Amino acid sequence: MSKVELSIIIPSLREYENLKRIIPEIIKHLKKNMSYEILIVDGLTKDLKTFNLSKTFKNTKYLNRKGNNNYGNAVRLGVKKSVGRFIIFMDADYSHLPNFIPKLYKYRKYDIVIASRYVKGGNSDNNFFLKFLSRLLNFFYGFVLGLELNDISNSFRLYNSNILKKLKLKCNHFDIIEEIIFKFRIHNKKAIFKEIPYHFRERKFGKTKRNLFIIFAYLISILKIRFSD
Repeated sequence: MSKVELSIIIPSLREYENLKRIIPEIIKHLKKNMSYEILIVDGLTKDLKTFNLSKTFKNTKYLNRKGNNNYGNAVRLGVKKSVGRFIIFMDADYSHLPNFIPKLYKYRKYDIVIASRYVKGGNSDNNFFLKFLSRLLNFFYGFVLGLELNDISNSFRLYNSNILKKLKLKCNHFDIIEEIIFKFRIHNKKAIFKEIPYHFRERKFGKTKRNLFIIFAYLISILKIRFSD
């Protein structure tokens, strides 16, 4: 059994300005006696500022993606290198707030705990159009993938690492978020999911890596996921 209780994996790409603020906040909100690790999964090229930043914090590791800068590569590498009993994925841009980590961890008896924008009490800082689009996409994901969940596309989640590490993840972009939850269900019929309300925030610094073209481009990928193994 792993001696590390919680692995926090942060896919990152030119996010130094956010990371230098978010990492100390993460540590602040973890239980004092909790064993943890923070994995920053950066792009192909070493960002010296982010690398040096990682050296200033206890139990924080810096990794570089292999092959290309795809988000899916960051996720797979983070899962492979993590050693915690539980894994939390979170964005580096402050849309996922560190003070919510204890709330996700509180429900660790479930196999996946989702920070959900679309259950009672959840919300998003996005404008009306983006909220509508996100809800529409989540309805599509749920219908195609056969998942009775409200928020399938938010990556801020806690996982049972023992199950997550056994999944063969193939998607290369943000569609890996939906692939994970679908394959959790397919390969673990008894897996129990829990959605808890979360208020999604706007990023603090830098520009988003997501755009409408990417979102619609991988709708086809969702269909492929549905009929994958």
